[in-house]
Amino acid sequence: MGGGHNRSNGSNGLGGGSSEPAEGGSRLTSVESLDKGNEMARGLNNRHVQFIAIGGTIGTGLFLGSGKSIALTGPSIIFVYIGVGVIMFLLMRAIGELMYRDPSQHTFINFITRYLGNGWGTFAGWSYWIVLVLIGMSEITAVSTYFITFFDTFGMDLSHWKWLIELCFLAALVTINLIAVKVFGEVEFWFSMIKITLICAMIATAVVMIVIGYHYPAVQIHGVDHVSPAGHAGFDNLFANFSFAPNGWMAFLMSFQMVFFAYEMIEFVGVTVSETKNPRKVLPKAINEIIVRVLIFYVGALVAIMCIVPWTSFKPNKDGSFASPFIMVFQYAGLNWASALVFFVVITAASSALNSLLYSAGRHLYQLSEVSPNPMLNKLGKVSDRKVPARAILVSAALILLSPIVNAIPGVSGAFVLFSSASSAVFLFIYILTLLAHRRYRRSADFIPDGFVMPAWKVLNTVAIVFFVFIYLTLFLADDTRNSAIAGLVWLVGFGGFSMLRERYRSRDLKAALEHKE
Repeated sequence: MGGGHNRSNGSNGLGGGSSEPAEGGSRLTSVESLDKGNEMARGLNNRHVQFIAIGGTIGTGLFLGSGKSIALTGPSIIFVYIGVGVIMFLLMRAIGELMYRDPSQHTFINFITRYLGNGWGTFAGWSYWIVLVLIGMSEITAVSTYFITFFDTFGMDLSHWKWLIELCFLAALVTINLIAVKVFGEVEFWFSMIKITLICAMIATAVVMIVIGYHYPAVQIHGVDHVSPAGHAGFDNLFANFSFAPNGWMAFLMSFQMVFFAYEMIEFVGVTVSETKNPRKVLPKAINEIIVRVLIFYVGALVAIMCIVPWTSFKPNKDGSFASPFIMVFQYAGLNWASALVFFVVITAASSALNSLLYSAGRHLYQLSEVSPNPMLNKLGKVSDRKVPARAILVSAALILLSPIVNAIPGVSGAFVLFSSASSAVFLFIYILTLLAHRRYRRSADFIPDGFVMPAWKVLNTVAIVFFVFIYLTLFLADDTRNSAIAGLVWLVGFGGFSMLRERYRSRDLKAALEHKE
């Protein structure tokens, strides 16, 4: 199982890492040559990769949480979605350029090891995997909650079966991940299709309501503890009382981190490359198209919602929660069964997220195990007969399954919430490290001028890094995110410092051993 180990040390076509810009750049090594150490099966095609990327981004946040972001800053939220979307596209172009260089890598984090050193590589690899497991624990809880809510709309109480629902969902998704990567890709495709169909149906409903000048009465919306006022459908709802910061500039700044959360995990496409057919053809296409499609779905959905429901109508419930804007639009249209439909789609959205998390966590743990000096961990760095990292997937799933136990212990539960909330802070660190690795790559002898190149990289790479630092600083502004920002910093200093020191001691011991040998 030396393929991954070799790759991390710069073989397999990744040449020496000179810090000087390359004269004319390096030569593009064939995928076949790079794949000699790749034991995964290339079972994903363009359709799968496109929808994995879309599915990984459009989650429950849009269907349930967009009401809160609209309430925060009104119609200007559309510009925030576009702005953050552009920055995430720059990140994807940087990841795409690196993965195009060596499509045999199982994860884009390998490039952090390659260009920033083993210390930062260890920090990023383990941090990313831990965060994926923590988010997986949150998602499995969310899946069971939405499942119970869905059946509650039909008068059926399944709350006592919450743990069994979680077990069944996880078992089903683990099975999908263990069969073959093609099966995973196919399931993700259909999960994403369900989500996209609901978005398109809601936009179509809104268009019809606007065209006919639809007026709706005051109604009791499912999930709202007050009666929603009567109104009409029209573009005037979108522009009425327009202001960039109707609730103050602080709220406007806060909206950036909320929207950033919505785009999190768009980078999953950078984990699929070693299992994608024709990666150098599919990868640029997927990255260039994904951002346009995501923006269309996000912006299209938000415009449609605010044309039907005036943005001033989004008020929190007594417990601080917001109703689903999708349910509001459908109920205003007279479709009272809509809440059940939306929650069905929300279940598929959460299941899709959990499915992708299992896939990504399995690949990351496999990679970490493959290059680890620990013999026990090495045992996880093996692929099954079906060409999937079965052991790494099962270990990741077992930890996710601890979620009901963790939630049942009061003291542990509080710590879990804190660590889960710190996940966004960790994502920001990894995005910045990825961009720094990309900068090093562009200045190295490995750089390929005729590859999938980020244009004006010095400027755009810097803009993206500055933006992610800005997002991190906004975490300190609100009471509900300040603790996660602090927890993220503690993790960076603690685990990051440990990783760097350990690598320094390893290098020193290796140097001493080599000198002794001489």
